[in-house]
Amino acid sequence: MILAVLFSNSDGNILIERFHGVPAEERLHWRSFLVKLGADNLKGAKNEELLVASHKSVSIVYTMIGDVCLYIVGKDEYDELALAEVIFAVTSAVKDVCGKPPTERLFLDKYGRICLCLDEIVWKGLLENTEKDRVRRLIRLKPPVEP
Repeated sequence: MILAVLFSNSDGNILIERFHGVPAEERLHWRSFLVKLGADNLKGAKNEELLVASHKSVSIVYTMIGDVCLYIVGKDEYDELALAEVIFAVTSAVKDVCGKPPTERLFLDKYGRICLCLDEIVWKGLLENTEKDRVRRLIRLKPPVEP
């Protein structure tokens, strides 16, 4: 199961978080742990260079996309390789929505569409869609139709 998808800025402020199957009392611990992990290791990392960590019985894959940090946490069948596939789908969708690796401002400007992408890629802790074209088609916003 994919336990968490979390975006933060380089200062450690959470921009988007999605937890699946993580009790509310453990979420603060995960936020703090992931942000500290990024602060310790993402300084000087290349754009989209994947870093891997383990904590308790879970795997963590994380990277920088532009000015934004992305963390994916998984357990059981979502080991480092499976999480790498998830992170590639998410980074591809974010770059597609933003048109380039995002600055924090651009990321926040496109917040709604990025959230829609995340919901199409990871649903209830499972990897749902990885194809960029399919995700783009699924998130297409249509205005309400008058009856």
